[in-house]
Amino acid sequence: MKRYYKIAIFLFILFLGYFAFTTYPKLELISGFSAKNVASAHFIDNRSLEFIEKTDNDFDVIGWASNQINESGKYAEATVFGLKKWKAIYRQGLGATLIDDSFDTIKGYEVPKRIQLKNNLPFPYGELEPRDTLFGNVDYAKLNQAVTNAFDAKDEDNKRTRSVLVIYKDKIIAEKYAVGFSKNSMLLGWSMTKSITGTLFGILQSQKKFDIYKPAPIPEWQNDNRKNITTNDLLHMNSGLEWDEAYDRICDATIMLFQSKDMSHSQLEKPAVFKPNTHWYYSSGTTNLLSGILRKQFKTHQEYLDFWYSALIDKIGMHSMLIETDMAGNYVGSSYGWATTRDWSKLGLLYLHKGNWNGEQIFDASWEKYVSTPTVGSNGDYGAHFWLNAGGHYPDAPRDMYSCNGFQGQKVFIIPSKDLVIVRMGLTGDAKFDFNKMLKGVVGSITK
Repeated sequence: MKRYYKIAIFLFILFLGYFAFTTYPKLELISGFSAKNVASAHFIDNRSLEFIEKTDNDFDVIGWASNQINESGKYAEATVFGLKKWKAIYRQGLGATLIDDSFDTIKGYEVPKRIQLKNNLPFPYGELEPRDTLFGNVDYAKLNQAVTNAFDAKDEDNKRTRSVLVIYKDKIIAEKYAVGFSKNSMLLGWSMTKSITGTLFGILQSQKKFDIYKPAPIPEWQNDNRKNITTNDLLHMNSGLEWDEAYDRICDATIMLFQSKDMSHSQLEKPAVFKPNTHWYYSSGTTNLLSGILRKQFKTHQEYLDFWYSALIDKIGMHSMLIETDMAGNYVGSSYGWATTRDWSKLGLLYLHKGNWNGEQIFDASWEKYVSTPTVGSNGDYGAHFWLNAGGHYPDAPRDMYSCNGFQGQKVFIIPSKDLVIVRMGLTGDAKFDFNKMLKGVVGSITK
């Protein structure tokens, strides 16, 4: 009996060692993700804690977290087995931010100034409901079936689609939402936010206030081999800088999103491991570095905060959109953009019309070609902060299609040859959701 007792103790110690080595470091990631997601989903989209835990936070090990919401203090907290507590506070205009003990919650803060213009026009150029339009060349039965098939049938929970919106020739021809969601629901775009960040450089470029082909304006790089990296390289994700992006473990990306005070410095501090424009590698750190570069183009923090909305977001009527900030006041341009499905579609429409929004040129038409041209080393899958279908990733979709993509299958597809914008929001990505089938069905419903 004594022998078995010793074996049991040995196995328990072995288990503790294994847990400490493999799992304990992840607890901070789990609680950080959970606290942030709970705070954002609750205070931005009014979802209950029960709903968030059963849907938004029910994947992999994120469900291990125990969460609490403080309504009066406007914050959420999460722990895992009572360990690694993280707190995320909500501030009107800035969204939810993970904070540590050094963050001053009493100190005042600046918020972006928003402008909502009313013009009595129907969607997408105004605040009124879209006008009913029937196209003779659209097979609506086939279209509606393709959209319906994108959602789970009763008692299923596999596709986990939350919304699908199809716009043809600026008119909504199909729109569907899962139970609990509607046209007013705020949905997190995750990395679709990268396309917002990239677009702002297109606007500055068209205004002749910035030259993306010059070396990136980063003083810390001027005395080493990073001095030749251009903003163009950063926009194409081929700067050659070291970076590790994987969300199933502790890595550069997760440390940045769930532990960093200033996310604009995460990629800035990395060494160059390849020459610029020779090695493509997807990096959320690069986009937050670009957000930091944008900030330095303005004399004040207030101007930086306002620019994202006045130059683009509110300019094209994405009035629901909210871009969240980090502890240092930078927009988390890699990941934290929230908007309704209809407002996400407006970014796609802006590109479909080559930067022209109801007669006003937001950025030069050449910028649309720039972002949709394959970058070196991407095998036709990536342009400049947009994903491409030039390499045939979706074989049954047009090759000129390109898109804003985000974690868990957030997509805004832009198909110039078909005059189409298709939005799908949900909780499953390419590994579990058949985007090719959905695209084939929607595109195939338009007969001419």
